[in-house]
Amino acid sequence: MKKTLLSCVILLSCATMGTAIDNNTVEIVYNGTTATVTVASNISKYITVNSGTSSHVSITQSADFAGINPTTTNTDGEIYYALKGTSTDGEFYLEGAYKCEVDLNGLTLTNPSGPALNIQNGKRVAISAKKSTTNTLSDGANETYKGCIHVKGHTKLKGKGTLNVTGNSAHAIYSKEYLEIKNITLNVKAAQKDGIHCKEYFLLESGTVSISGVGDDGIQCELDGTTSTGTTTDHEDEDSGNFYMEDGTLTISSYGGKAIKVAGTITYSGGKQNFNTADTEINATDIAQVQNPDEEVKFYNLLGQQVDKNQMAGIYIAKGRNSIRKILAQ
Repeated sequence: MKKTLLSCVILLSCATMGTAIDNNTVEIVYNGTTATVTVASNISKYITVNSGTSSHVSITQSADFAGINPTTTNTDGEIYYALKGTSTDGEFYLEGAYKCEVDLNGLTLTNPSGPALNIQNGKRVAISAKKSTTNTLSDGANETYKGCIHVKGHTKLKGKGTLNVTGNSAHAIYSKEYLEIKNITLNVKAAQKDGIHCKEYFLLESGTVSISGVGDDGIQCELDGTTSTGTTTDHEDEDSGNFYMEDGTLTISSYGGKAIKVAGTITYSGGKQNFNTADTEINATDIAQVQNPDEEVKFYNLLGQQVDKNQMAGIYIAKGRNSIRKILAQ
């Protein structure tokens, strides 16, 4: 009992002083069944560590926090959570109400009873695999959550490192809102359900993404509500269920459902698609959504025969130069 109390005192002393880490940073170092959490002094009043020295790290970021000490590389003054080390029985749980970044810097983390990363924050959450690092996450059964990486808000996966994810319970990666990917090397090793499941829209801007060994769809994107906003400028406030691939490499293999399944449209404007792009499922949308004057769109019936859009009634396939959509003509 005395040893446990001493560990807690050391932890709180580090959190108060914050001398070993940069401002705006919370550092978490995993080591087996324990974790050391160090909080920079300039943000200590906004951070509550609920888990002591347990490897099941639980942190609450105060609802009063609205940014602090902005810099040229952190213009909004958000908090960085820097995770590293190894645990076969741990997790990272975070509650908050302001955007933040989770930096993975050589992390191997398995949670046998739920998500490895469980971020209950409805704002933008960036998850970055730091340059030249390899990070591996896996989860365990928990019906309350939907992914090894489970994010309540907008999710951005980025960085110049590697992230390996295995979803033993449901999806490998779940975002309750949009999901954007840039630069990162992302390997979904396996999932009971979808490799990636998100709402609002999916965007692969760049990077290398490989998805295999999943029980359902490689990638599924659905609406967050019941109606679609359609594509918006810079995807601002977009809830379309659309899939966009601008660049990078996407490989999808060994899946039980479809390579890609969306509630909106699928658009490839660049990059390399290493999968059967015909093995997709696109939910019916209104024909008005494909009337783009800058793109020649041709319409086909379900037998593959080209048809005149003015004589259409029922479900058809609309093919543009970089997109293919299933539509409902009335």
